Amino acid sequence: MNPIHRKPYAKQRDAVDVPPSELFAALDLGTNNCRLLIAKPVFQQKSQHKTLKVIDSYSRIVRLGEGLSDRGQLSYDAMERTLKALKSCKSKLDRYDIAKGRFVATEACRRATNAEEFLERVNTQLGLDIDIISNEEEARLAFLGCSSLLQKDTRYALAFDIGGGSTEFMWVKIDGEQPLDSHKRHLIQDWLSLPYGVMNMSEQFGGAAYTEMYFEEIVDKIVELLTPLDRANDISPRIWRERVQMLSTSGTVTTLAAIHLDLPRYDRSKVDGLKLSISDIRAATQRLMQMSPSQRAAHPCIGSARTDYILSGCAIFEAIVRTFPIDKITIADRGVREGIIVSLMREQHA
Repeated sequence: MNPIHRKPYAKQRDAVDVPPSELFAALDLGTNNCRLLIAKPVFQQKSQHKTLKVIDSYSRIVRLGEGLSDRGQLSYDAMERTLKALKSCKSKLDRYDIAKGRFVATEACRRATNAEEFLERVNTQLGLDIDIISNEEEARLAFLGCSSLLQKDTRYALAFDIGGGSTEFMWVKIDGEQPLDSHKRHLIQDWLSLPYGVMNMSEQFGGAAYTEMYFEEIVDKIVELLTPLDRANDISPRIWRERVQMLSTSGTVTTLAAIHLDLPRYDRSKVDGLKLSISDIRAATQRLMQMSPSQRAAHPCIGSARTDYILSGCAIFEAIVRTFPIDKITIADRGVREGIIVSLMREQHA
């Protein structure tokens, strides 16, 4: 597989009483996760622009793309797991009057030959209309979702999202003359989608049991694929001489941050927006490598659902920081869902 690289409801009896004009919903059905977010805009007096207030959310590891690399189709078990999660999402959505919502699917559904059939079944059974979006739009939405974490003096941003079946990158120039909440402030210079994420990367190298053995081979493969993006945009030289901020919207990196912080359980409020040194993240990776599979599964910030693919995510991250010589990273526990809601808000007020 080659990387893609281009330039640039109705209320129920127990419904929650929130003004419908303020509520937006976003669903992100990925290769590994199913995520729902219901939020409303809130005006921040200090910053003088709107931010999102989360009203409700849902996240479940469904492994929709499990075995997709071999079969080219979504498996029966994966679809059943995903349908169960989507029913939970629908139950949450039915509790609110949503002003506007958008539901999207990404890499697993882009690749699977039976994806359209599955999504039609979802629509028929649950009334959820889920669109398959392109790699480019996924990257754009992921960046939009975390762009509020950019610092005022940032001149360039390199954002990435390590997913289950693909990894997206955005190289963005920041126009400091534009207002902080203006869509004209962020000028996309280049984007790249690698057809490798934590799930299919692990499967390609023999499965979760062999990831540690092939760790360096995974790193080398991803570095090779990232080098053209680096050279085409002079990213590494700019990191040395200009204000470049690296942003991650990846579950792998939020997990590593939680491990670094020694959290007794994962806490989004302590991770989202956190700035860490690359050496801190690498140290957390080493701690993971020293654990047995059972120890990783028992760790409160990893768990059995994530343990199979956390090391392949670490290998992809290591490739990123070997390619781009940056010393700090801003970690976002936000991404496509938040990007969808920001774009819906802009559409409503356009």
